[in-house]
Amino acid sequence: MIELQTDFIPGLTPEAPADSTLVNAANEIAELKTLSFDDLVERLAQSAVNFAINLAIAIVVFYVGRFIIRKIYRLISTIFLRRKIDKSLATFVLSLVNIVLYFILIVTVIGILGIETTSFLAIFASAGVAVGMALSGTLQNFAGGVLILLLKPYKIGDYIEVQGYAGTVREIQIFHTIITTYDNKSISIPNGGLSTGSVNNWSREAYRRVTWTVSISYGDNVDDARKAILDMFAADERIEERATASDAGLEVVGEGDASRGARHTDVGDTIAVQAGDSDDSDAEEAEAQTTKKRTLLDRILHRHHAAKAALHERERKQEEALKLLIPKPDHSPKVVVNNLGESSVDLQVRAWTKTGEYWNVFYYYNEKFYNELPGHGIHFPFPQMDVHLDR
Repeated sequence: MIELQTDFIPGLTPEAPADSTLVNAANEIAELKTLSFDDLVERLAQSAVNFAINLAIAIVVFYVGRFIIRKIYRLISTIFLRRKIDKSLATFVLSLVNIVLYFILIVTVIGILGIETTSFLAIFASAGVAVGMALSGTLQNFAGGVLILLLKPYKIGDYIEVQGYAGTVREIQIFHTIITTYDNKSISIPNGGLSTGSVNNWSREAYRRVTWTVSISYGDNVDDARKAILDMFAADERIEERATASDAGLEVVGEGDASRGARHTDVGDTIAVQAGDSDDSDAEEAEAQTTKKRTLLDRILHRHHAAKAALHERERKQEEALKLLIPKPDHSPKVVVNNLGESSVDLQVRAWTKTGEYWNVFYYYNEKFYNELPGHGIHFPFPQMDVHLDR
């Protein structure tokens, strides 16, 4: 046997402790020097057999792991499909899950082959830090895409206005959101700015108010113009004529109904009290027998249902109190004098319509006002100049 002299190993000194990996390598080399040719061949054959076994196990683990990953992918995809999760969010989550599971599988296979995974993970982490510093703006867009997919300030099909652009959302990708304008231009906007800036979502509400400015001449009757415009709106089903109780989510109760309800409640309370007085003893006896028969599980479930019912009742009362604070929306059309100009009286016309009908209603009544108001004695002023000549 050759005695290992650590004094001659590069990087080691008698004062410094030897690194375990370096010492093991030196021991292996020293041990190989003592082996004969037959022992060396036998050792190499044994190492080759062990490596072949580990390689076979790694291949089997890889294919089994890939089969499991596919099953998990399909299971999550089916769950998202049944729960009707947004397509953009589902695609992002599935891609992330797929990448993470394959990374775990590869690290496991490398460990089975005998390669040190700690150094591999350290290299991967260092590379990740370097790439992250180089792609800081891209990572910001990535984080913005995650926030958009989770918080959903807009969704595919919404008409939004942001950063000087307006259009319909076609795709919500990880790094960009793609919108299509009315003149069919496709614009990609980074998600970083969308997640931190203001977004005007025109499609979020069910109704929108359309506003026109109609200028009439001085001397024209404002009431005649108002009546003509409101008559146009009354004949159009696209215009919301008045606010209803269902729009506000409230129930309108008249004073007579409220008084009848109060009297009904009083009568019901009286009947309930009389019935309670007469059957007090019977009810207590029945309740005592029921309590005795209840098991521990029944009592726990009873308390759980009671707590759940109390929570729902409290939420209902909070919603009712909140509805009282929200003003009742008024969707009735309005025609008001907005401005007295130099040569015209400017009327502001307001009407409510469904969000999808906004532009159709706006352009339709621009033309209708021009064609029909003159028939009601309304004149449209326009700039003109009077020239007087001295003879």
